[in-house]
Amino acid sequence: MNHPSNHPALPPVPTIVKEHHEKKKNQFFTHFDRVSLSSKLVACTICVLLIGITVISISIRTLVSNYMLEKTDNQLIQQSELVINNIEYLVKQQEQNAGNASSSPNSYFVQLQYTDGTKDSQGNPLTANLLMPQLNDGIVSVPVLPSNGDTKGITLGQPFTTQAHARQIVRISGDTGSGNDNDKDSDANSGSDLPDSGSGVTITLASPSPNADHDTIVAANSPWRIIAAYYTLKSGEVKGIVYVGLSLYDQIDTINTLTRYCIIVGVAVVLLAGSLATLIIQHTMSPLKRMEKTAAKIAAGDLSQRIPSAPENTEVGSLAASLNTMLARIETSFHEQQDTTDKMKQFVSDASHELRTPLAAIHGYAELYKMQRDMPGALERADESIAHIERSSQRMTVLVEDLLSLARLDEGRGIDVTGTVNLTSLLTDAVDDLHALDPDRAIKRTNIALVPSQDLNHPAMLTLADGDWPAITLPGDASRLRQVVTNIVGNIHRYTPADSPAEAALGILPAAIEPRELGRLSATDASLRRFIEAAEVGASMQTGYRYAVLQFVDHGPGVPDENRSRIFERFYTADPSRARQTGGTGLGLAIVQSVVKAHHGFICATASNGGGLTFTVVLPVDQIAAPAAPAQTDTKTGKIKTSWFSSNKQQ
Repeated sequence: MNHPSNHPALPPVPTIVKEHHEKKKNQFFTHFDRVSLSSKLVACTICVLLIGITVISISIRTLVSNYMLEKTDNQLIQQSELVINNIEYLVKQQEQNAGNASSSPNSYFVQLQYTDGTKDSQGNPLTANLLMPQLNDGIVSVPVLPSNGDTKGITLGQPFTTQAHARQIVRISGDTGSGNDNDKDSDANSGSDLPDSGSGVTITLASPSPNADHDTIVAANSPWRIIAAYYTLKSGEVKGIVYVGLSLYDQIDTINTLTRYCIIVGVAVVLLAGSLATLIIQHTMSPLKRMEKTAAKIAAGDLSQRIPSAPENTEVGSLAASLNTMLARIETSFHEQQDTTDKMKQFVSDASHELRTPLAAIHGYAELYKMQRDMPGALERADESIAHIERSSQRMTVLVEDLLSLARLDEGRGIDVTGTVNLTSLLTDAVDDLHALDPDRAIKRTNIALVPSQDLNHPAMLTLADGDWPAITLPGDASRLRQVVTNIVGNIHRYTPADSPAEAALGILPAAIEPRELGRLSATDASLRRFIEAAEVGASMQTGYRYAVLQFVDHGPGVPDENRSRIFERFYTADPSRARQTGGTGLGLAIVQSVVKAHHGFICATASNGGGLTFTVVLPVDQIAAPAAPAQTDTKTGKIKTSWFSSNKQQ
């Protein structure tokens, strides 16, 4: 009883063969992918050149060969008629030469095969070589032709190609002629060897002498182009068949010479083109090599590296420009992320410190209460401890609320910019509040005007001019903007002498800068200078977005230049001890900057003339439109359609 085998069935043979071919194919592409791009391009260029030169050479060879063969056929057809018309003359010439073919200089081979029963001396049908071109050393070329008048496989009047044999005609003196009988040619095509009328005989050897010239032997063995025709008497009787031929040696030699020339030229062209292709490809690929080196440096951590520029109308130049733009953004993002991380670490440290202070106070006063509750006068001391605990908890509450407010602003929440704000009213209330806090402070209300630049040494600038404030209404969150002006006024109250003067200015300026771009500016003097230059362009061209500009000018101690841009940082304080003798959490100006940026505005602090600090706030007056669509091209003019803030001109 046969049991089924436990061995797994082998896959069919076609599947194995297919998998083998797939494996070979994958190996080929794997090796091909490892070759460098430059080598691939050079190899492909050389292969295309080789294929092209080979095809062209074969085409030229075929075209010339066909042309020369056709020319030979036409020549044979024309000469065959002349030979047939003069066949009797050629026969007489042969008889006069004692049966030998005429040795006169010519290129034609003529053979007459009698079919009327004429016999030679041996009783065979007579074959007469009427014309036979003779080469050097008596070498002759005898084409291989049918014998005894057989025309099987031959079309009369149509040229055909046949092979040839080299023979050698020698003249032997009469006393030694009998010793060379074994060397006589017995081929019917060669004709009969007749005794010479002189003192010797002429015989045809079946093979040339070994000392014969090689080139002559090659020429004699070259094929012939033959045409056959009937030899007919005037009476109409067919007497025989005439074969007229021309050797193809010259044609073959010409074709071989042309082939050698094509090979030499082709090799030279391939070498020259390959060298040029290598140089051009290496020159073209050199920017990619530089990109590779730059990428390696960037991968090593040097983000300041840039790819060398190239003409942007080229693929490499366009790629380099795009990569440089990407690298610049990556570097900027990396530094921003690094700065954000550093600020976050500092923020966490500062927040922990700020929260630890009131918590430590609460804990300390609670412990103090426990220690003194059983002592005399414990009730009065308990009230004092509870009061300290309450103040610390209030400070911690304010701090937590400010932190929560900043977190919401960072997330884009906690603010509604779809409302309408009367900015003039907000500023009036803020000035009134400052006057109430500091009754002895002189507060001046002025307008903001733009003074155009006069020369390089006197650029455009903002100036304060006497006049009433314009009525300004803009989109935004009223409570948040009130928080902005209140915090700025609160800083003036806390950090400047109560009797020092202050100015509050308000105005509207057109500026050729988009609100979203304005909102990305940093709180520096350079950013303010950029806005002033944009305002100068907007004023001169009467175009641009309208912006409300607020300035709060104090004449207190001010802030050092190196620290002025840092006052908007969270928990920043000029007092290293963090004592905060003037109060506050250190988050007020950070909240102010976040609120202004949420309104696509700009804020910075600069030094006041004569000392002090000036806060400049810029807010867009008009509603912020959605992000602009990509520029479109006018199909008629071919120019890019643009809109230069035409809808935001100052009314």
